[in-house]
Amino acid sequence: MEQRNRSAFSAGILVLLAILFVTLTILSSVFLKGLRFDLTENNLYTLSDGTLNILENMDEPVNLYLYFSEDVSRELPQFRSYARWAGEMLDEFADRSGGKLRLKRVDPVPFSPQEDEAAQYGLQGVPVGTAGDMLYFGLVGTNSLDDLQVMPFLQPEKEKFLEYDLAKIISSLSHPEQKKVGLISGLDLQPGFDPATQTMREAWVIYQQFSQLFDIQDIAADGDELPGDLDLLVMVHPKDLSEKLLYQVDQMVLRGGRLLVFMDPLAEADMGGDPSDPMARMNAGGSSSLGPLLDAWGVAFDSDRVIGDLAYALQVSIAQGQPPVRHLGIFSVDADGMNDSDVASADLQSVNFSSAGWLAPLEDSSTVFEPLVESSENAAPIDAVRLRFLSNPADLIKDFQPTGDRFTLVARITGEAPSAYPEPPADLPLVSHMAESGDKGINVVLFADTDILTDRLWVQKQNFLGQVITNSFADNGTLVANLADQLLGSSDLIGIRTRANSVQPFSVVDELRLSAEAQFRDTEERLQAELQETERKLTEMQSARQDNELTVLTSGQEQEVQRFIDRKLQIRAELRQVQHDLSRDIEALGMRLKFINIVLVPILIIVAAAWFRHRQRRRYEREG
Repeated sequence: MEQRNRSAFSAGILVLLAILFVTLTILSSVFLKGLRFDLTENNLYTLSDGTLNILENMDEPVNLYLYFSEDVSRELPQFRSYARWAGEMLDEFADRSGGKLRLKRVDPVPFSPQEDEAAQYGLQGVPVGTAGDMLYFGLVGTNSLDDLQVMPFLQPEKEKFLEYDLAKIISSLSHPEQKKVGLISGLDLQPGFDPATQTMREAWVIYQQFSQLFDIQDIAADGDELPGDLDLLVMVHPKDLSEKLLYQVDQMVLRGGRLLVFMDPLAEADMGGDPSDPMARMNAGGSSSLGPLLDAWGVAFDSDRVIGDLAYALQVSIAQGQPPVRHLGIFSVDADGMNDSDVASADLQSVNFSSAGWLAPLEDSSTVFEPLVESSENAAPIDAVRLRFLSNPADLIKDFQPTGDRFTLVARITGEAPSAYPEPPADLPLVSHMAESGDKGINVVLFADTDILTDRLWVQKQNFLGQVITNSFADNGTLVANLADQLLGSSDLIGIRTRANSVQPFSVVDELRLSAEAQFRDTEERLQAELQETERKLTEMQSARQDNELTVLTSGQEQEVQRFIDRKLQIRAELRQVQHDLSRDIEALGMRLKFINIVLVPILIIVAAAWFRHRQRRRYEREG
């Protein structure tokens, strides 16, 4: 009877566990659907708040097609790991979109219609293996208006920017209207008649690019009004602006408007009036600033001095037949001077500047000053008047003393800021006056150079069969376009952080390996020292001999050589022992990790559950 009761009890327990399992499965599928826990060190599977807001506020449904060559990538485990992580991120995007984002996976098998589609969309194929099969890993996005966005190849080295790139595509496809960009310029960016050459002048390449991407609305620099429907305001060489216009810029920024400014202590493209007038040419290269607005935003800008950079200086030609000379005022900032945590500047290789100024944060400012591009540490200020009348760039180097500091050439200004005007100028209403920024703060990007926009610093034009072909040799245009695109995006898009890499280093293992390599180096150095000492002794023995049979070793030499051979074998054994100890330490570390994951963690969970159950029972007993 007792055995039968035990069997019935065991069967009841099994039935109860089965019912509990089914119940939990149903509840989790109904009530806990989508609930996930990201326990990775850098939250690799957690979307930023900005991304979530973009997905929640999609106005237009978006279709994403992820092309990935499954079979071709079989022998590339690391690449497949990255592709799996990217696919899981896209799944998370789709899950959080409320059905407005539809994701479809496509395997472009070689010689299939899907491979033809990938090629037609402009996806980039990489040949893999001896057969030359093409590996595709790209993304195509569309909306109901047949707009198209393409990422030709999702490169693993750009992994930390993937979330931003995906959010940018979705944001542009779900809000397809063209952005309106206002332009206030003290320089002639547009096409027109050039009095100096008596010919028609082409528009600057940067202006042509902006015209293709955005709806450009030109605003007179000497006007008093600022349109109220701008998505972005761009100011190039803002000089001699009216107080009313400056005030409207101030109020636009405080209300959350986006601003991109190019100032300069020495704008070389500013001809100062009629180029045919000698006095105008002498006064060319005027300075520009935003004056009181910069003070309100907590930014210092010296309009009388430029930056010279000894490390980044470029070579220029001063006369035909003479060797080029390094010009401290014309320099190229490489990747070391770029902010690698900002998506607008992180992937750039070189940006060229000429007679650029610098920006600096003011003390006790309420804004956040974020450098995007900086000079090298071998830089220092130079009076702008020296460059204005400079005949030989080599003269700048003679008395140049680097300060050891980096100077900010491009900066982003965000956060809370007051108005530069306690009250509006005359004839303007006081009703709409804002004394300080709104909750989201201001969003301004400042350049301390206007010459960065000139064609001569970043593009080369060639005539090919009657067509002008433009090739860029620097990233000036890319940086400006990235920042404009970033500012034109929503505040959510701007705030999306760069992600850490999904492949994390084994830091403890790396430390063990480095320690072992250090031991190897010490042992090898000891071996080389003993080898040199032995060779020296052998040479002395040979020199001391009196006979003519120099090729025959004496007994002493033979003993010395044998001693060296024995010692060499011993040191080789020591090297093998060090390698063995390294492998043993790494294997022991792996065993400890397996023990923790497989044995210790479940035991701790069981103990914690038993302790919790014990406390619950004790509480019921006390209450009962």
